[in-house]
Amino acid sequence: MVLKQYLAELKKIEPLSSAEEAKLWLAFKSNGDLASRRRLIESYQPLVFKAATQWRADQPTMMDIVQEGTVGLIEAAENYDHTRGVAFSLYASHRIRGRMINYMQSEGKGNLAYIDSPLYGEENEVTLADVLVDATAEVSRQAEQNYLVEKVKDALGRLPAKEQLVLSGVFLEDREPKQLAETMDMSISHVYRLQKQGIRRIRGMLSKLMHHW
Repeated sequence: MVLKQYLAELKKIEPLSSAEEAKLWLAFKSNGDLASRRRLIESYQPLVFKAATQWRADQPTMMDIVQEGTVGLIEAAENYDHTRGVAFSLYASHRIRGRMINYMQSEGKGNLAYIDSPLYGEENEVTLADVLVDATAEVSRQAEQNYLVEKVKDALGRLPAKEQLVLSGVFLEDREPKQLAETMDMSISHVYRLQKQGIRRIRGMLSKLMHHW
């Protein structure tokens, strides 16, 4: 499927109401209804495209990114627990982007990924590369930085689900705590509490590492 056809299919997707979505999750998770599974995955396909647009790539590469993101969406649907009160959109976005990033890195196309994309809200085209990576740094220094980033990502992945979603939303997706509170159906004070708990856990996980660094 070429990009033009894909976009045409996206336009046909109608958003689900909360009640309709709840019924579909119940039918899929409790009864294994594959039609409900398919409807849920189709309805959240715009999440994949939204994540894919954060890369600047040619059409074939963009469609490869979309395909990987769709795999991430399917994995998210399979692993999602609809009884835990976490919005699927928030849960799935993390898995979708992770799949895309892993694909770009494995294909040696990391230079097209987020690192070269302009940050949202930055009128002067400031990129993640500008704020995260020192292009003039020595190779050894870059290796150290990459090692630390991997350790932080590993620690984040070991957090309880809601703490992980909050920290990912605040620090990786640049979402406002108020927006997260609405999406996750909890008070903003609870979001702040989860954020503090998550940061405290990560500091604990990395304390030995930072002590010897």
